[in-house]
Amino acid sequence: MLTKVNLNQKFKLFNEHWKPKIAGEINDSYVKFVKFKGEFVWHHHDNEDELFFVHKGRFLMKLRDGDVWVEEGEFIIVPKGVEHKPVAEEEVEVILLEPKTTLNTGNVVNERTVPQLERI
Repeated sequence: MLTKVNLNQKFKLFNEHWKPKIAGEINDSYVKFVKFKGEFVWHHHDNEDELFFVHKGRFLMKLRDGDVWVEEGEFIIVPKGVEHKPVAEEEVEVILLEPKTTLNTGNVVNERTVPQLERI
């Protein structure tokens, strides 16, 4: 069955930062919604590319070879194997498109690792 998703309504369903939620599935990938503020951890994904699309706000994608600001209405794709660290001065709402196998902290396991994602 086809369903449409209202981005604003879905983002209102949660407030916690750094805990991606599954909002949809496409082939072998999840469409995830996440809010974040502050700094994440340096990490990489051995086998998965990640797309970060900014719905509201902006964030800095720190990379070992130069940082990139990602503004509202823009996206960045981080290729597999590239070490990165998202940083947001203010809360940002981001849509992620990534394979279902993607662990939010990649090669790092710590208190921010979310092994089981919630569906919204």
